Amino acid sequence: MTETVADRTSETLADGGEGLLDGAIDTKTVRPMLQRLLAPATETTYALLRMVAGLMFSFHGFQTILGVLAEHQPPVGSQLWIGGLIELVCGLAMAAGALTSWAAFLASGTMAVAYVQFHWKLEAGGRLFPAINKGELALLYSFVFLFIACRGGGKWSVDQRRG
Repeated sequence: MTETVADRTSETLADGGEGLLDGAIDTKTVRPMLQRLLAPATETTYALLRMVAGLMFSFHGFQTILGVLAEHQPPVGSQLWIGGLIELVCGLAMAAGALTSWAAFLASGTMAVAYVQFHWKLEAGGRLFPAINKGELALLYSFVFLFIACRGGGKWSVDQRRG
């Protein structure tokens, strides 16, 4: 008797779903194959992530401090202005890979504060969710910068050249 995919699927579902893709996709081969394909690009990809995230962050700080392409410019010395200064300086430092861990750690904390203070506002209910409070970018930046702080400068960084 010839076994069909439908027969194997119904048997597998009856057994609790284990082995549903056995024979159809060899996950022991596919996963390492993808890792082998992508592994050589890991350091370059991380360097590009660090540089692009840093430049985007610094542009936001530049925009905030100088009011360029923005609706308003915060007063010098205000909390928003200081946040913009942190964004500008830390973003440029991360992009260059100079004092990367320190700059990224400060930037991560700044974005965590921005999320809690300006987006979530410690309100119960729907405001907790980033899609509702418009805090997706602040929360994402906070975790990306925390990752960069843990990883350091890496390839194409001033930190790496300094040793």
